[in-house]
Amino acid sequence: MALLSLPSDQTKAMIRQEVLARRRSVLPRQNRQLVSNLLAYLRRMQPAVIAATWPLPGEADLRPLCRQLGRAGYRVVLPETPPRGQPLVFREWRHDRPMRKGRFGTQHPTGRRWAPDVILVPLVAFDRQGGRLGYGGGYYDRTLPLHSQAALVGYGLSSQEREALPMDEHDHRLPVIVTEREVIHISKE
Repeated sequence: MALLSLPSDQTKAMIRQEVLARRRSVLPRQNRQLVSNLLAYLRRMQPAVIAATWPLPGEADLRPLCRQLGRAGYRVVLPETPPRGQPLVFREWRHDRPMRKGRFGTQHPTGRRWAPDVILVPLVAFDRQGGRLGYGGGYYDRTLPLHSQAALVGYGLSSQEREALPMDEHDHRLPVIVTEREVIHISKE
C-alpha cells in the first residue's frame, strides 16, 4: 500500500520496472491469437489508415498484422520516433520497402506521412479502467492529442494487466484494449 502514497511518476517507474523485469518472450500462439483478435476488431471498424508499431524486444509482434492489413487494402503507417519531447510521426509502411533504424532500437518506414484513423497503442501495463503505462518517454501522450479524430486501441498480453495504474492529467485512457484472450471495452462512467 505504501506504493500508492508515492508521487505518480515514481509509482509508474516502479510498476514499469517490475512489469518489464517479469516480462517473458511472447509465445508464438499468444502472438497469433493477439494478431487474430486485432484483425477481427479492425475489420469491424473499417478504417482506411491504421497506425501499428514495429516490435521492440519482448513486445508482441504486429508485423504479421501489418502484412495482412496491407494485403487487405488498408493503408498501414508506423511511427517514427523523433527526438525526446516531440510527438511521433506516422509514415506509410509497405512490405516491399526497407525500414530505417530509429531511436531507442526502433525502426520506421521512410514513406509519406499520414494521419491515422486508428492508432494501435502499445502497452507495458494496463488496467480495466483504460489506464495505460508505456515506456516513460511520453511519446504517445504528446501524439494522441494531435490525432483526436483517431480511434485508440491498446494492445498487449493479458499478463500485462494490473489491478489499477496511476494516471496523471496528461495520460490518456484507452477506450478499448485487445489482448490474446479478449477485447476489453472500457465503460465511460
